[in-house]
Amino acid sequence: MSASPRVVVIGAGIVGANLADELTARGWDQVTVVDQGPLPLTGGSTSHAPGLVFQTNPSRTMTRFATYTVEKFKGLDVDGAWCFNQVGGLEVATTPERLADLHRKQGWATSWGVPGEVVGPDRCAELHPLLDSGQVLGGFHTPTDGLAKATRVVVALARRAESRGAVFRGSTRVAEVLQRGGRVTGVRTGTGEDIPADIVVSCAGFWGPAIGELAGMRVPLLPLAHQYVRTGQVPGLVGRNDEQTEARLPILRHQDRDLYYREHNDRLGIGSYAHRPMPARPAEPAEVTESAMPSMLPFTEEDFAPSWEASTRLLPSLCEAKIDTGFNGIFSFTPDGGPLIGESPEVAGFWIAEAVWVTHSAGVARAVAQLLVEGRSEIALHGCDVHRFDEIETTGAYVDETAQRNFVEIYDVVHPLQPKLSPRGLRVSPFHSRQKELGAFFLESHAWERPHWYETNAHLVKDLPPEWQPPSRDAWSAMFHSPIAAVEAWKTRTAVALHDLTSLKRIEVSGPGALDLLQRLTTGKVDKPVGSVTYTLALDEAGGIRGDLTVARLGEQLFQVGANGNLDVDYVRRQAGSTVQVRDVTGGTCCLGVWGPLARDLLQPLSRDDFSHEALKYFCLAHAHIAGLPVVAMRLSYVGELGWEIYTSAEYGQRLWDVLFEAGRPLGVVAAGRAAFNSLRLEKGYRAWGADMTTEHNPYEAGLGFAVNAKKTGYVGYEAVAELGNDTVSRRLSCLTVDDGRSVVLGSEPVFLDGKPCGYVTSAAFGHTVGKPVVYAWLPASATVGTQVEIGYFDRRVRATVTAEPLVDPEMARIRR
Repeated sequence: MSASPRVVVIGAGIVGANLADELTARGWDQVTVVDQGPLPLTGGSTSHAPGLVFQTNPSRTMTRFATYTVEKFKGLDVDGAWCFNQVGGLEVATTPERLADLHRKQGWATSWGVPGEVVGPDRCAELHPLLDSGQVLGGFHTPTDGLAKATRVVVALARRAESRGAVFRGSTRVAEVLQRGGRVTGVRTGTGEDIPADIVVSCAGFWGPAIGELAGMRVPLLPLAHQYVRTGQVPGLVGRNDEQTEARLPILRHQDRDLYYREHNDRLGIGSYAHRPMPARPAEPAEVTESAMPSMLPFTEEDFAPSWEASTRLLPSLCEAKIDTGFNGIFSFTPDGGPLIGESPEVAGFWIAEAVWVTHSAGVARAVAQLLVEGRSEIALHGCDVHRFDEIETTGAYVDETAQRNFVEIYDVVHPLQPKLSPRGLRVSPFHSRQKELGAFFLESHAWERPHWYETNAHLVKDLPPEWQPPSRDAWSAMFHSPIAAVEAWKTRTAVALHDLTSLKRIEVSGPGALDLLQRLTTGKVDKPVGSVTYTLALDEAGGIRGDLTVARLGEQLFQVGANGNLDVDYVRRQAGSTVQVRDVTGGTCCLGVWGPLARDLLQPLSRDDFSHEALKYFCLAHAHIAGLPVVAMRLSYVGELGWEIYTSAEYGQRLWDVLFEAGRPLGVVAAGRAAFNSLRLEKGYRAWGADMTTEHNPYEAGLGFAVNAKKTGYVGYEAVAELGNDTVSRRLSCLTVDDGRSVVLGSEPVFLDGKPCGYVTSAAFGHTVGKPVVYAWLPASATVGTQVEIGYFDRRVRATVTAEPLVDPEMARIRR
């Protein structure tokens, strides 16, 4: 048996201690955990964390992290003292909007398997007697939430890891990350001692960016201060607890005022996000005590005054108490609020696990341990991988602004489509000025401005045939939506429309080893003649879907890969050998989807090249000229209509738009946005990676078995899927239509079969062609076509039916003409 790798974990807080425990549990016994602060109270965020663990999150991954954290911490103690006190959680609503959001939150809990219920004001007061029931409209109660004693958890985990061979070293500052030949070799401490390592993992929390710099890795994280106070004795708590029990009431969140509360025996702890963002510059630890540490900044009383007033209204007993102590504690925030997990692209073996709060600590540590030991995490990590960000999203200015905005909005009711207010306008396609002239309503993704509809099409709503008239929507599903989307879908199906695809990631793969690389990474046959395009999958070793890709062969050793995001760029680069060049060409190029039954009538008169079906068949490409502009025309259609994806250099983009739009006027051309695009793609059953399927799903479960070439072997994941088929699945991504023809759900809602939760929604939109909402959801394979189900939508159930897919043109006649 070979020796386990030598691992150095930087940071002995709750993430580092959990990681040491998870690694040693898997047999890795050469683990050294170092921290610049003293043990066990190192002075980082763990040392002052209030320890609230609320499991329910709109992200399935984050909820699963939290659920594992609860289960793990429940089994820990330190000399008989608890590490997790499962008092439950209660979130209260003081506005109708918040109460509705609590029903939505209950839906997430049901989807992800967390018990919880929305209760009335009287029940809220029963659960938390300090509450004035007259102040609340209701609450969301989750009995399995609770309090983690973070510092005690660290002690328990360190003891267990040490019993398996791990070493913990306090007062040991890392001054340098050692490397040779592009691979980490260890760390050098502040005293000049070298600690050799095959793997180094930074779990340094808000010091993470500084540690990342030692390895040349940018860590997009901003330390921000957050206020926390302890009251003096509260009359309503006297006699309820003792020092050992500490708390019996559920942890309480008053999110309408950005506040939370937890008991400290006969006193109350109050945390506030209601103040201005306070970026912090953490100092190196000196002497660390429970009341003085680098992660605790001086309390700014004036910032807390409104929160105290709101607290006394909600909890009248506080009128007889006073603030005893307070501090501004430092926590880590990122551009999208998620953790940062991943390996340096330049220094192999240097990993980070940063911006992880107590709530998710054990779950994240388990995922990182699985990545290191087994090569993959059982939980999908695309929303946590540090490489999910494009370069612009990792700059200091962008991180500072977006992290502070996330702080401000941490307890806000956020719509799934709600875009950033700022920064905006950072990434625009060459068509942007023309889109603005057409009244585009822009939403944002990865700093790209993406039109969702165009106001200049509003006058066509009155011309919609009766069967295309969209029904009215409830207030929630009507947000960030317009009936104009129906016009744009109608025109795409019946005439021709221009869809801006510029923001979709494009990777150029070239060189002598390009073909072999792509053959090895994908499930389809990409060794086809120049001019061929292949829809294929990239799998991980266990057969999970790492991504779906469109591989276009532009030359013998030149390919363009249509990908999902920067994670694909990072993966292909890591896998490429010295003979392969991998470039992200997205920013230097642009793309228009020219789609609809009149697409050929629009394009052919503008080109001497042959755009007939015989000359340019479906899933083929041609180097061509349109109005004299050099383009690559790919016969693809993500909306299920005749058409092409037209690629050209960004410098020609505006001219391309102008000539196509002008030539299309007699044909009734319109510009169409993402709202129509999403509706059209769901009617055709086209999946979106990251929403409809992830690494947790195999191709046959996801309905993508056709993308696995039965004659191909040797690709990544081959052995895992070789014996699978459509008849081997126990769950399936299924198409549903909503029975009432008008209720539009938005994603992550629970699905019920025979009254019991059985799955969850991944994507949904109103299907303008079919005249009813279309939903995709993960369901048991036993839920075959015709099965009646219900979807939990806020506080009601929406009936739906499992339906054969695709809903539009199953013979593919429209797309191949």
